[in-house]
Amino acid sequence: MTDAFVQEMMEWHFDPHTGSPFWLERAWTLGFDPRRDITSYADLRLFPNVTDELRDVPTETLVPKGFGDRPDIAGVIESGGTTGAPKRLPMLREFADRLAAREAEVLTTAGVSKTAGWLSLFPGGPHGALDQMRRAAQAYGDGILVFAVDLDPRWVKKQATEGKTAVVDAYTDHIIDQAAFVLESQRIEMLRITPPVLARLVRRDDLVELVRDKVRHIIWGGAHMDADSRYFYRTELFPNTQIIGRYGTTMALGAGGSERPGLDHDDPCVFDPIIAPYVTFSVVDADSGEPVPYGERGQVVVHHLSKSFLLPNNAERDTAVRIQPGNGDQIGDSVADIEPLREFTGARVVEGVY
Repeated sequence: MTDAFVQEMMEWHFDPHTGSPFWLERAWTLGFDPRRDITSYADLRLFPNVTDELRDVPTETLVPKGFGDRPDIAGVIESGGTTGAPKRLPMLREFADRLAAREAEVLTTAGVSKTAGWLSLFPGGPHGALDQMRRAAQAYGDGILVFAVDLDPRWVKKQATEGKTAVVDAYTDHIIDQAAFVLESQRIEMLRITPPVLARLVRRDDLVELVRDKVRHIIWGGAHMDADSRYFYRTELFPNTQIIGRYGTTMALGAGGSERPGLDHDDPCVFDPIIAPYVTFSVVDADSGEPVPYGERGQVVVHHLSKSFLLPNNAERDTAVRIQPGNGDQIGDSVADIEPLREFTGARVVEGVY
């Protein structure tokens, strides 16, 4: 099935009647014919990493022609600008709804309430995380209220890069103050939060008590969390709250991996792909591009192949330990112990609050 799926996506994205203008034009420079030469999952490594080109590409040229003259576009999402100018991608309704339905399945497995409110301490605006959380709420339950405190990750990263730590601290405190209003007054059972913001939240004893009393599920992501912090949160601060990690990337339209169920507190945080075969991981040697052995650290490469979007062989700004798939049907690798690179494409990596 894997090879047949890859071939189907090559046909869709490189047929002149269904492919996007960007990829139909870019095909002339590849040095191979994707419809003829990309016949397996392993062949995806033949593609160049075109991610940096998406900083300047007109976004409409990324929409596949196969969706017709009036494609249903849920929005335009943008990266956080960690390694330079932001990249912009069209989020078509076809993939947005598919991802929301899959997220609803993950939430069902986790036992998240279908009636209580959710609080997002994640970027909104052009970044897509908040909109996708709202779509997941609609797919998951009836009448779930999604509360939100907005974050501006680009501004925070700019301040951090300039060494303005006091400004970053004051901004993060402002985020926490806004979250406190919601936590104090509303029935919140699920909290979506980034690790840097969670680290600031737990400095306030009153909010720790509120979270212990109200919140049954914390889903973290958007930045990495070290193993010691994860263990501390799960065993000392919030032992009665389910804490689940998520790993996603804008370059895969916000999709990525969810923490493998059933892990002990001492286990590494393993992420299995949430929506394979559409979004999958490979962990490779950064110089050779070859897969590293299971249990070894390498660079994370993400492949997105859906009718809505194509971005194969995207080298991410993260390293991870390569983990065997969680089940026999999984395509690609699972990943664990994710860490950001210090530099990526010549730019210093600054996570900030996201």
